[in-house]
Amino acid sequence: MKDKRRSFYTVKRSNPLTWLAVLAALAGAAGYIANVTCGKGAGVSGAWIWLRVVLPVAAALYFAWQVPVHGHDRIFRLALPFWMLEIGYVFATFQLGLAWYWVVLLIAVDLGLAVLMHRVLSGTLPFDWLMIPIAGVYMAGILWFNRPCLRCAFVFTDWLVFLPDLVMMLGYVLVCFAMKRVNDDAYHPTWGDRPDGRKVRSLSPISVVGGYVMPERNQANVFFHDTLEITELERYIRKKRETMPDFGMTEVLLAAYVRTASKYPGLNRFISGEKIYSRGDDLQFCMTIKKELTQEAPDTVIKLHLKPGDGVETVYEKFHDAVADVRKSSELDSSLDGAAAFVGAIPGVVLKFVVWLLKLLDYFGLLPKAILELSPFHCSIFFTSMGSLGIGAVYHHLYNFGNLPIFMAFGRKYRKNEIGDDGTVISKKYMDYTFNVDERTVDGFYYATSIKYMHKLLLHPDRLDAPEMEINEDIP
Repeated sequence: MKDKRRSFYTVKRSNPLTWLAVLAALAGAAGYIANVTCGKGAGVSGAWIWLRVVLPVAAALYFAWQVPVHGHDRIFRLALPFWMLEIGYVFATFQLGLAWYWVVLLIAVDLGLAVLMHRVLSGTLPFDWLMIPIAGVYMAGILWFNRPCLRCAFVFTDWLVFLPDLVMMLGYVLVCFAMKRVNDDAYHPTWGDRPDGRKVRSLSPISVVGGYVMPERNQANVFFHDTLEITELERYIRKKRETMPDFGMTEVLLAAYVRTASKYPGLNRFISGEKIYSRGDDLQFCMTIKKELTQEAPDTVIKLHLKPGDGVETVYEKFHDAVADVRKSSELDSSLDGAAAFVGAIPGVVLKFVVWLLKLLDYFGLLPKAILELSPFHCSIFFTSMGSLGIGAVYHHLYNFGNLPIFMAFGRKYRKNEIGDDGTVISKKYMDYTFNVDERTVDGFYYATSIKYMHKLLLHPDRLDAPEMEINEDIP
């Protein structure tokens, strides 16, 4: 769902101005370093080194990284290096030796321009051309306060004092010319969103507070148990096996979940950093499978990306393709296994720090998308089949690491004798399944309604073949 209050801009890698902006940022980083190595750093304070060298270099490198890598969908991130540069400019203002009222005025102007730049890049101020006069004011100010150097003969070390700042502002001007406004109805990321989800911003106050009252996922568990009469379900599975070999309970449950999550998109929310996010149309499914059906065979985890509207055939194909990929060889060869093996090889004390660091980065939404893709703890739902082990459905725990909001377990089939309306004894077959859900994402009524809807689909599985599917978007 598009946020009509914002404008969205994109910067394409094919645009030569994009790479000129990157070169300007790299030149700025080199200039800041050269400024301190060419003699300016002698006798200066530690604060000057951090705020006029280290911080600007970090800003320039971050700028140079963001423009080509995330400029196509997250141009708003360029506001961060601008604020980093602004901190250095405020510090430099105090070093000019001006009267206090001039210092206050200059800082007020600096902060005002930084806010304007932030709003332009974020799309809340739909005038992208403002970037040019904003950068121009900074460039004019830099030249004004360094006019003694301009009046004298050219001395490279003297010009290094202000050239890197000029080059960085030139980078923003080049980005402005490279930016193109995108006009579509899609939602585009902004501040507060994560690589794996967008922040839900229309929550009730109690939903916002809930994440802080119960910060751990296992403090917010709610358990659901359901029993399903599976006569029609088994008939449906036998029918599907005529065209889909090995079609089974997992596939039909997954198809029912997709249809339920399409109608009730709140199921695809998650909590991270005490805030609620939505994965939108990316339904991420994880399940542990064995490489072979033997006790000694190793386990591995598959991860599927499904879409609202995916039918039974699509779910079947994606599931069996994923299973076939990890069963091609007798060795663990999936990317998830490779990542787990790498982490497992780290010594215990160091590993504890690595896990802490990963949790910290995840809390602030800074984990790279590549790591999120490898993690089985970051997904929409996790299935476990207890029926294949010959036992009943268990209540599986959620994980405090990651953002998994729903864990589903289904158990073995069993028979029960019941008395019919005519007094005869009827033997029926049943299956139990359980849900462990994070109650902070949606309320209990929403979960109950969703589970009842899924139950009806499983009682009448032919509905899964209906071409029309109700697909709703999550609230913004």
